[in-house]
Amino acid sequence: MFSVSDLVTMLGGQANITRVLYPNKQLVIEVDDLSLIHDSLPSYSVEEVLGKPQLTFSMPEHFDEMRLLELGAVIAEQQKRLAVDASQPAACEHRPTWHVSPPRGLLNDPNGFIYHQGQYHLFYQWYPHGCVHKDKYWAHLTSRDLVNWDWQPLALTPSDWFDSHGVFSGHALSQGEQLMLFYTGNTRIGNQRDRHTTQCLAVSDDGIHFKKLGPVIPDLPEGVTPHIRDPKIVRHGDHWLMLLGAQTTDLKGRLAVYRSQDLLKWEFVALCGDEMGDFGYMWECPDLFELGGEYFAVVGPQGIESESALHTIPHHNGYAKAQLDAEDKMTLSEFGNLDRGFDFYAPQTLLTADGRRILSGWMGLPDEIDHPSTDNGWVHQLTALRELSSKAGRLIQMPIAEIEGLYQDKQRFTLDNERYQQLNNKAFDMSVELDWGSELRLHAKDEQFVSIRLDEATRTLLLDRTHTLIREGDTKREVTLTSDKVSLRILSDESSLEIFVNGGEQVLTSRVFTDKDAAAIELVDGLANFEVFPLNAASAPFVVS
Repeated sequence: MFSVSDLVTMLGGQANITRVLYPNKQLVIEVDDLSLIHDSLPSYSVEEVLGKPQLTFSMPEHFDEMRLLELGAVIAEQQKRLAVDASQPAACEHRPTWHVSPPRGLLNDPNGFIYHQGQYHLFYQWYPHGCVHKDKYWAHLTSRDLVNWDWQPLALTPSDWFDSHGVFSGHALSQGEQLMLFYTGNTRIGNQRDRHTTQCLAVSDDGIHFKKLGPVIPDLPEGVTPHIRDPKIVRHGDHWLMLLGAQTTDLKGRLAVYRSQDLLKWEFVALCGDEMGDFGYMWECPDLFELGGEYFAVVGPQGIESESALHTIPHHNGYAKAQLDAEDKMTLSEFGNLDRGFDFYAPQTLLTADGRRILSGWMGLPDEIDHPSTDNGWVHQLTALRELSSKAGRLIQMPIAEIEGLYQDKQRFTLDNERYQQLNNKAFDMSVELDWGSELRLHAKDEQFVSIRLDEATRTLLLDRTHTLIREGDTKREVTLTSDKVSLRILSDESSLEIFVNGGEQVLTSRVFTDKDAAAIELVDGLANFEVFPLNAASAPFVVS
């Protein structure tokens, strides 16, 4: 009989262990260097998987799942140590001054967005060691004002047999003193890369340090592929519901619904969404909330047909009206887009301490990682936080009021044809009303600019980033409007624009890369009065040495 400490020693020490898996009750441990393995290690077989040796041996009788969690904690300690350097921010002229961005590496989905014990917690998917989608961590930020964020120790790392290839997205619950994180554990087995997914739980008594409890839903429901993920937990009556984005075995996107009395034992209810028909091959990142007396379900359908030929990517975002029956089955209707820009995906919402429904989204897309910031070792950011309201059954989005805490003195100016205003930097909150036929250019300098053109003949707003440093992805987006004039509120940062149209009835989010000094506002056609608040920088959401 040997302990976890003994096993670590026999495997060549903590630094030599990179991954643990547990397929079919067999222990699989990935190591860096086979030459460091001790002769005293029980008999095993070796397979090289993606260039790394993996050791497989029968599970010792005394080495139960509690011991596996101990081994995962050893790996987590090493992973956190290796990520320390990545928490120091890379210098970059495209670094946002008030949006959340990763210090280094790749950021994607916001996770665990919650108000807990007097402060807000926001986690995000993070791969610290490069601008690629690999084994995901959960970075952890806290805030008291939803604008300035503090970096906290890493919450979760891909250290255990149930999440060794990624701590995938999920949400959080505040239960008294305890903060609970629900997430999808992702593993890939062998060179064939067989995907295994489970829904997992980690808990914290201080809101900072988390203990993994392992899978609470270890098996797939019938009729679903291993593409089932991103748990959202909501209270419904006297029990809890878990929503999961899912793909059926006939490759249709659906919502999987589970219920629980105690948040530990979960019962499968149903796959929901058949009334949506053939609506994409996968749904991701569900959310569910009540607003204005109605339920809204947020979902990211992949593979649906776009309303515009300019939208060529398979990833979409949106929401539908939702109805829950007495058996917790959900019916969806009236799907609409949340954001019609280039870079918006995987949103999450929370209820603030004063009762507002606030949304955070990923300013990025799953298949696009080659951007100018990648040259400096980081990619993607989160959107500005948005307050949601409803109007005639549709969601309205506007920037949260807390952004006003970053305001500098207001600037007012009028522009007409071929006139421009040079700003000191690209961080601002701007309001303007434009006539049809106008063209507004932002982040402009010589041949670099982003164009917002109002086509009078088609009553279409066209957002065009063709004349920027963008390297991949679509370059044009369009939205049809019916208003006599078009009011815009535009949030700008060093490498982004978020355009709120007609009081938030439509939103277009875009990453925009231009030279550092490309900070002019130009009106090519039309006449308009501008109101601009330059924005101070928010506190940096990473470790600053």
